Amino acid sequence: MLSIEGAVRCLQDGKVIAYPTEAVYGLGCDPLNETAVRRVLKLKSRPAASGLILIADCFERFAPFAGSLDRAALEPALASWPGPVTWLFPRGEDVPDWLAGDHPTVALRVSAHPVCRALCAAFEGAIVSTSANPAGAEPARSVRQVEDHFDARLCGIVAGELGRQLQPSEIRDLASGRIIRAG
Repeated sequence: MLSIEGAVRCLQDGKVIAYPTEAVYGLGCDPLNETAVRRVLKLKSRPAASGLILIADCFERFAPFAGSLDRAALEPALASWPGPVTWLFPRGEDVPDWLAGDHPTVALRVSAHPVCRALCAAFEGAIVSTSANPAGAEPARSVRQVEDHFDARLCGIVAGELGRQLQPSEIRDLASGRIIRAG
């Protein structure tokens, strides 16, 4: 099991980690490292066109990813955070396709989970957060399931407990408020 410090070293080295989130184990990496992001996509057998969710411990960590919005437009997201709601923000002009996919938006969530928050704070940035499972398999809800899915292909698994959510995060469109995925 990885400590937060060990996980940060993995992220800085361009490696992939698993960690507990609000509902399931997540796979994560540095979202600005193309090789690491592509490794996550390969592990999951997920097409790059689908895009990935980013998590952070505070909204300011999303500065490199979100397009500019006024405070009123941000309010629905800020009012729900920290918490289990992922919002689709206008995509910043420098966000690469290998991260946001074919979308004009980028998926962002300020997590309330203590391990996620500590990890992002120690890393001093946002990290990729996608469920720890290959495409078509159930998301991992235990360390054993993460190991069964990915064995030694990860830098490690961060120690901690899952949150109490029963479903992965809700996804909402910031522009319309529409629910894309129920939580």
